[in-house]
Amino acid sequence: MKLATIWVDGEPHAAAVQQQRLVPIGRPGGDLGELVRAGVTVADIAALVAGAKRQMPLDAAQFLAPVLRPGKAICVGLNYADHARESHFEPPAHPTLFLRSTTSLAAHASAVHRPSGDDSLDFEGEMVVVMGSGGRGIAAEAALGHVFGYAVGNDISVREFQFRSPQWTLGKNVDGTGPWGPWVVTADEVPAGGTGLQLQTHLNGELMQSANTRDMLFDVATIIASVSEAMTLEAGDILFTGTPAGVGLGRTPRRYMQPGDVVQVQIERIGVLRNTIAGA
Repeated sequence: MKLATIWVDGEPHAAAVQQQRLVPIGRPGGDLGELVRAGVTVADIAALVAGAKRQMPLDAAQFLAPVLRPGKAICVGLNYADHARESHFEPPAHPTLFLRSTTSLAAHASAVHRPSGDDSLDFEGEMVVVMGSGGRGIAAEAALGHVFGYAVGNDISVREFQFRSPQWTLGKNVDGTGPWGPWVVTADEVPAGGTGLQLQTHLNGELMQSANTRDMLFDVATIIASVSEAMTLEAGDILFTGTPAGVGLGRTPRRYMQPGDVVQVQIERIGVLRNTIAGA
């Protein structure tokens, strides 16, 4: 099942995707995150859809980030060996983790604004995990039972900010540079752990990145187990699982995004995330 958060009558509203229609579910003003935190199941959602009295055309929807304010947005760096090499790092022995603020997150079809005077805005297509339940010290063998679903993400970086210091925080948290969506596909609709799925990033129609999620150095279960060693994961938290080779930083000459560009990330069986680049 595909589930999104959209604008309906000036308010956010969770919605289920049914072929080329959207069916609002839950309460007006609520997002998908509210339903996830309430412990909704696929069967519960099916019942909500069956009882819904309103539908909207998919092509007319204004999408929001599926979970508007996740408690945590945790990202994995250097999670594909080829990307680690193009970034001049050795493949790590443990997941390399950093955080994104909620103000850095954005939606499908939103404009990503390049900071004033900057020319280092870089694409990073990724798979995103949405936690359906949480815990501390989650064992890897039990981890996938905590996953609600999967989405497409673009962990866009401002490289000039990123490399001002040994910590990546500034360059990974510019407002609106972490789009994800347009919807979440529930875990029962894809292979366990979202593995074996083709991931591609296009810039203005040109293929930039192409990989398979099976190539991740640390799979979803390992990431969840590693994160929960230190912090309590909660329902509605999201995990960006890392990007493969082909980013603008790793190219000669470097290929950064410019105002007017269109960047598209596609993951097999999950969806397509598309954003435009705008000036400051």
